[in-house]
Amino acid sequence: MKGLQYAKKMALGVVMLCLAACAGFNTTEILAPAPNLYTFETGDLYPARKVPKGLRRITTEILYVTDRKPDRAEDGAITSYGSSRSDSMAFGVSLVEYGDLQDWGDLIERTHSDDNRGLTRLDPVYMQEIARFPETPLPIERQGRRLVVRDEAQRAYDQRRDVMASEIGKRLRTHGLDRVMVYIHGFNNDFNDGIGALANIWHYSGRQSLPMVYSWPAGNTGPLAYFRDVESGEFSVFHVKEYLRMLASIPEVKTIDIVAHSRGNVVITSALRELLIEARASGQVPKQALKTGILVMAAPDLDIGVTQQRLVAERFAEAFEQVSIYANPDDSALALSKVIGKTTRLGGIDADSFTDAQIQNAARTGTVHYILVEDSRGELGHSYFRENPAVMSDIVLALRTRQLPGTEFRPLEPAGVATWALHQNYPGEELPEILDLSGPER
Repeated sequence: MKGLQYAKKMALGVVMLCLAACAGFNTTEILAPAPNLYTFETGDLYPARKVPKGLRRITTEILYVTDRKPDRAEDGAITSYGSSRSDSMAFGVSLVEYGDLQDWGDLIERTHSDDNRGLTRLDPVYMQEIARFPETPLPIERQGRRLVVRDEAQRAYDQRRDVMASEIGKRLRTHGLDRVMVYIHGFNNDFNDGIGALANIWHYSGRQSLPMVYSWPAGNTGPLAYFRDVESGEFSVFHVKEYLRMLASIPEVKTIDIVAHSRGNVVITSALRELLIEARASGQVPKQALKTGILVMAAPDLDIGVTQQRLVAERFAEAFEQVSIYANPDDSALALSKVIGKTTRLGGIDADSFTDAQIQNAARTGTVHYILVEDSRGELGHSYFRENPAVMSDIVLALRTRQLPGTEFRPLEPAGVATWALHQNYPGEELPEILDLSGPER
């Protein structure tokens, strides 16, 4: 018996070390391979003419909100953000350069390249923290039967909120946009990982939104790093909820699209679930109150039983235009996570993972779609959402066309009720003949 217990402990230790290393190879410092959508010989489908003129640059601003503790130079200047937690949110901007390029035309050429020339560097140029919110929880006091935030604390908090709203609104007006794309990263990612991943997705999706990262304090080290990151994600839920509430309150923001990867799906869906319940309790329609558009859940590290009870049971899908869940049963990182939790992860499902009742329930939403990825790529097959040109193509088509899977513009192959197969050659050579995504000059 003791020998068996020792063997189990050793096996768990190996799992922890593998998980701790699963994001050790940093691929976010390069421009991801061009989506299949843009490498057809017969189609020039990147919407270069529709990109706002002020965004036709090889440098781009990525806005961020984070509750990581800042790293500082000797003079006190913030150089980055680490994996330690901060009780206060920070709002700022990071400037990223698509390096190894001469100009915008060179970037567009590489966007259509299917060889190694597409692997352009993403170089951080500078970072500026614009506003730091007061620490939460804010000071409270009792007023009769209620506990309320003290007036001076609320004023200080609201002042930072107004600064953030002003900066976001100004950029949206400047570029003639009304949509924000929010990216939330996964386990074992540092601050720059999130910035780099969004720079890829935002560029390939046609730069039709304002890019923002929420960076939670992941990237802890050691054999227990996974558990530390899990708890850091729980720590961030309140801050993420506040951020989304503030974003939805900005008049210039009409739609908020969200892309989440891995453990980031737990953080964002936990916050959204609470906001959805709050909206219903106040008599509002959740989608209108939250301004939520498309939700992309890539390789979600979510227990499928918890998903059913906390999200499906709460009619979570009601808050979105559509929810695309990308999964691959060969995702080794989620297989390791399954060993820890003893349950299948949502991002590791196959066509037989749900009961008939569960899959019929998903179909009746009309918005929830499970997309089974044929070829997983990247470290442990977990980062395929940005390294697999077929997956990136479908994410781009979802964000650009707003169409559901199985339509003419997203020709995924049916694999069952509300379930679709995504093959390596997706979307196929016929797409350029039916769809001109380049559009008129903007």
